[in-house]
Amino acid sequence: MAHTPRGAVAAGHRLTAEAASEVLAAGGNAFDALIAALWTACVVEPVLCSPGGGGFLMARPEGRAPAVLDFFVQTPRRPRPPEALDFHEVIADFGTDQQAFHIGLGSIATPGFVRGLFAMQRALASLPMRELVAPAVQHAREGVALDELQAYIFSIVAPIYLTTPEARAVFESPTRPGHTLQAGEILRQPDLADTLEVLAIEGDDLFYRGEIAALIEQQCADGGGHLRREDLERYRVAERQPLMGRLVGHRLWTNPPPSSGGILIAFALALLDGLPPGWLPPQGPQRALRIARLLALTHQARIAHHVDSPTADRDDEYALLDPGLLARYREELLDAPEAMRGTTHVSVVDGAGNLAAATVSNGEGCGHLVPGTGIMLNNMLGEEDLNPHGFHRWQPDRRMTSMMAPGILRLADGAEVVLGSGGSNRIRSALLQTILHLAEGRSLEAAVQAPRLHVEGDLLSIEGGFDDDTVDALVAAWPEHVQWQNRNLF
Repeated sequence: MAHTPRGAVAAGHRLTAEAASEVLAAGGNAFDALIAALWTACVVEPVLCSPGGGGFLMARPEGRAPAVLDFFVQTPRRPRPPEALDFHEVIADFGTDQQAFHIGLGSIATPGFVRGLFAMQRALASLPMRELVAPAVQHAREGVALDELQAYIFSIVAPIYLTTPEARAVFESPTRPGHTLQAGEILRQPDLADTLEVLAIEGDDLFYRGEIAALIEQQCADGGGHLRREDLERYRVAERQPLMGRLVGHRLWTNPPPSSGGILIAFALALLDGLPPGWLPPQGPQRALRIARLLALTHQARIAHHVDSPTADRDDEYALLDPGLLARYREELLDAPEAMRGTTHVSVVDGAGNLAAATVSNGEGCGHLVPGTGIMLNNMLGEEDLNPHGFHRWQPDRRMTSMMAPGILRLADGAEVVLGSGGSNRIRSALLQTILHLAEGRSLEAAVQAPRLHVEGDLLSIEGGFDDDTVDALVAAWPEHVQWQNRNLF
């Protein structure tokens, strides 16, 4: 986190935060700073952020109501048959666990990142795009030393970033062939620097109608991808009204459907809002067990009510907040025994009172760079989290769902917190638990640093940091569990 006399910034990388802080110091507003930070994240957090991905902005300009800018990815208009696709599995090794990802040109959805940032700049910013992209261009051209976290993330997704000669030329370690860049080694991206510089001059049509669009179409046609020029030309950023959640005097504005993360967080808060005072103890094993139960019930509701189904009626997703349905789930919480079984974020506030929160993702990347641009496109069509009912079953020309949920929390005392998280499917769990800590009066640092739980199906993930009694109670209640030794964004 970085503070300046003109505002404050929270981001996942020091250089990302510095880019935003410099823009604030130069007189830019929160949205200028956010845009500069996101371009910089494409360079210094390349696994988590790319011009080839997408995301969401929660914006609250001073004196105006909050609004959501949806620039997430869109499914292609004319899908190719599965047998014609470059679409294959790789295994990511987290040390404690492994996960299969699907990559290749057939995993690319229509990206919205570039359109989104230009839409922000036109509607909300005060500085020209050339100034906002300048820190990213400098870092891409001069190179940045990889920090421990980025090196760790690269090591997990190494099979993706070493899968093609073009990607290896950028991301392979010069000292350890066959491995991605190590901590302290320099990541240089001259092609990306040139691309960002030209984009700032020519505008987003270069990506969606011009030379870059032609390169993407040709690469997909030759190599087994879905994307055509029409997918890029017809992509539109959507402005949406935020979803509001409540919890005993606190208010949360969050991402609405078609994304599922916000509605699931609002569902969990609504369940808690109607429970007897004291149901959730301030600490101890019972608190952890009840949070795990709440997370499990939220996951159960997600499946039972087809949240993020490729065929769901978006209006039906709001049925999760129906009072009768909430009452039935609340009874399950009260009656149940105490037992059951790629993304980055930037928040900015400025001295004028503008609030901005953006969560963005490239999935893990498809493994291919668009020729000559330095841009790795997303693999959202290969993300199991975004395709819970199976691959190749998505409806054409439809905004994909997401767990990303940038938000604004107004506490009962009037204080406002701009928040969000990376972490794929774990975003909803991380944000919910952070919101609960803040609502209970904990400091921002304590709320963010507290250990967390996550439930997926019958599997409970337990982050390091809980006391022994709590861990023993959780392990006894959840036969299927994974214990992480330390705090972990995955």
